[in-house]
Amino acid sequence: MATPASDVSGVAALAEPVRRDLFDFVVAARTAVSRDQAAEGLQIPAHTAKFHLDRLVEEGLLEVEFRRLTGRTGPGSGRPAKLYRRTDREITVSLPERHYDLLGRILAKAVAEATATGEDVASIVARVARAEGVAWGASLDDLPGTAELERLAAALDAGGYEPWIEDETLFVQNCPFHRVAQEQTELVCGLNLEFVTGVATATGCAGLATRLDPGEDRCCVSAVRR
Repeated sequence: MATPASDVSGVAALAEPVRRDLFDFVVAARTAVSRDQAAEGLQIPAHTAKFHLDRLVEEGLLEVEFRRLTGRTGPGSGRPAKLYRRTDREITVSLPERHYDLLGRILAKAVAEATATGEDVASIVARVARAEGVAWGASLDDLPGTAELERLAAALDAGGYEPWIEDETLFVQNCPFHRVAQEQTELVCGLNLEFVTGVATATGCAGLATRLDPGEDRCCVSAVRR
């Protein structure tokens, strides 16, 4: 759930103006392009185009294929050209960390199930959110700390919640669904509570009670020892 360092690196790679222009050129072409085509399109030296295109490949923003542009095959047809095109990789970087993709997945699953079964969508949202929390918590390895509050804090920190422990209570500063929570507070805060509860379950924190506990400048969920 946390933003991978590779995503940050990928975005940073596009900060270089020529590299960004080359990326935009490849995307706009709608088909794989060669180094020479890109260089001609941007009016830059071929070796400059190659350097930046290969850097974009290293960052996972472009991928390479080899194909003869003449369409000929066999002896005398020449070497296949190295062509570049955009990958299917998606990059999202947000500060503070947000996870609207997770929120969308939970709500989409709930609406689809409610449509198929006629069950109340709110109860399905709660169930799906908790299941997503369990799945994500189970994916975390080697969480530091033996005390449950510390272990849950480490798990939530990995998800961008920015937790801290004060007076035997775990609070979280950042809500991953902040913008939507401002408009649909009851729905999103309930969903968030279920997700965090699922994380606590998956990370072996059965001795903790999660609860809705909104406060100024922090997320609506907290956890205490039972």
